[in-house]
Amino acid sequence: MFEQVKKLFGAQDMTVGSPVKAIAKFAFPLLIGNFAQQLYSTVDSVVVGKYCSVARNGYNGVDALSAVGVSAPIINLLLVLFIAISTGAGILVAQYFGAKDKEQLSRSIGTSVTLVVIAAIIIMAVGIPISRPLLELINTPEKYLHLAAAYLQIIFGGILGLAFYNIISGILRGLGDSFYPLLYLLVSAGLNIVLDLWFVAGLGWGVQGVAWATIIAQTVSAILCIIRLTHMKDIVEIKRETLIPKADTSKLILKLGLPSGMTQAIFSMAMVFVQSLTNQMGDFVPAINVAIMRVDGFAVLPAFTFGLAVSTYIGQNLGAKKMERLKPGEHAALGLALGTSLVIVMALLLFGRQLIEIFINQENTDPDVYRNVVELGGRGLKILAAGYIAMGITQVYGGILRAAGDTMSTMIISLITTVVVRVPLAYTLAYFNRSESWPSGHPDALFISLLVSWLLGALFNYLRFRQGKWKNINLVDRVAESD
Repeated sequence: MFEQVKKLFGAQDMTVGSPVKAIAKFAFPLLIGNFAQQLYSTVDSVVVGKYCSVARNGYNGVDALSAVGVSAPIINLLLVLFIAISTGAGILVAQYFGAKDKEQLSRSIGTSVTLVVIAAIIIMAVGIPISRPLLELINTPEKYLHLAAAYLQIIFGGILGLAFYNIISGILRGLGDSFYPLLYLLVSAGLNIVLDLWFVAGLGWGVQGVAWATIIAQTVSAILCIIRLTHMKDIVEIKRETLIPKADTSKLILKLGLPSGMTQAIFSMAMVFVQSLTNQMGDFVPAINVAIMRVDGFAVLPAFTFGLAVSTYIGQNLGAKKMERLKPGEHAALGLALGTSLVIVMALLLFGRQLIEIFINQENTDPDVYRNVVELGGRGLKILAAGYIAMGITQVYGGILRAAGDTMSTMIISLITTVVVRVPLAYTLAYFNRSESWPSGHPDALFISLLVSWLLGALFNYLRFRQGKWKNINLVDRVAESD
C-alpha cells in the first residue's frame, strides 16, 4: 500500500502527460501538506486560547492568543533571507530538473543549503536580542508584552529547524516529489499537536509551551527531509564539494530570490504597521485578528497550493522548452484554484462566527470580551470572503511569473498593493471610523483594506501575465552561456 501511494505522489516529471492531471496529482498531496503546516499556528492558537487561565498561568486565553498573534509580523519580517534563498533555489531546481542537468542541479541545491545555514545564524544573532524592543515599538500592550517576547525568543533560538524544513521541502517539490514532504509534515504536525497539549494543557507552560512544541516538531521534519534528499542519488548528489557555495550560483539564487524576499519584507513591514494599529484599537482586538488570520490561513490554501503547483509545472516545461504546454497548464491551475476558492467563500459566509468560537474558551473569558471577539471576528471573515476568489487569480498568475524568473514584477505588485494601498487605507478608514466605543478606529478598517489590496493584486498580476514578457526568460540557457 505504501509503495503504491509513494509511486502515485513521488517525484513527478510534469513535462509529459495531461496538464490537468499533472497539476492535480502534484497539488493534492501538497494541499494536504499545506493544511498540515497550517495546523502548526492554528493548534498553537487554539490550545493557548482554550487552556490558558488566570488561575493556572497568571493570564487568560485571550491575552495568550494576542501574545502569539502580535509576534507573527516580527517573525515574518526576520525570515526574509529564508524566503529569498528558498524562492531562488526552487526556480533553479525546477528548471534544471526539467533540463535533466544533474551537475547544475546538485550545485544549486548544495549552495542553497549552505546559504540557509548562514542566514539562520544571522537571524538567531539578531532576532533574540531585539524581540522585546520590536514588540514595544509596535505598541504591544504591557499586559502580555513579556509573553510575546518569550515566545519570539524561543522561536528564534530554534530557527534552524524551520529554515531547513522549508528550504529542503521546497527543493523536493521542485524535483516533483510532493509525497515525502507531505509524509514528513504530517508526522511533524501530529507531533506538534501532541507536544502542544502536553506542554500547555498538561504541564501548564502556557505561551512558552507552544513555542517549544513548534521548534521541536519542525526540527524533526527538517531532519527527515535531509535524510530523504541525501538518498535521491539518481537525481541529485549532495557531497562536500557541492556544499561549497559557488559565486555564480549564489548570485543567481539571490538575484532570483531577493525580489520575493523583498516582497516578503515589504509585506511583513506593512503588517508590523498594521499590527501597531491593531494593538491601539483595544487589548482584545489582536485576539480577533489572530483568530481571523488562522481561519484565513486555511482559506487561502487552495490558492497557494495551485500557485505552487503551476509554478513547478511551468518551471519544468520552460526548462524542457515545451512552450505548447504552458497555456493548458495555466487554464488547469486557474480552474482548480477558482473552483475550490468558491467553496471556501460559501463556507465563510455561512459559518464565520462558529469558526471564531473555536479559538476562545467562553468559561474563562469575560462575557463582553467573548461577545466582541466572536461577533467582530465573524464579521471580519464575511468582509474578506470575496477576496479568496481574487487570491486564486493572484497565486496562479504570480506563480507562473515566478517560475519563469520574473520575480521583480511580483515584488513591485506587492509593494503597490501592500505599502501604497493597504497600510494607508487601513489607517485612513480607522481614522474616519473613530467613535466613543472605538477611539482608535473600528476593526473593520483592518479587513476592508486587506480586501481592497487583494482585489488589486489579482488585477495587476493578471495584466502582467497578459503582457507575455515572462515567456522570453530562459534561465537554463542563461547559466549555460555564462559557463
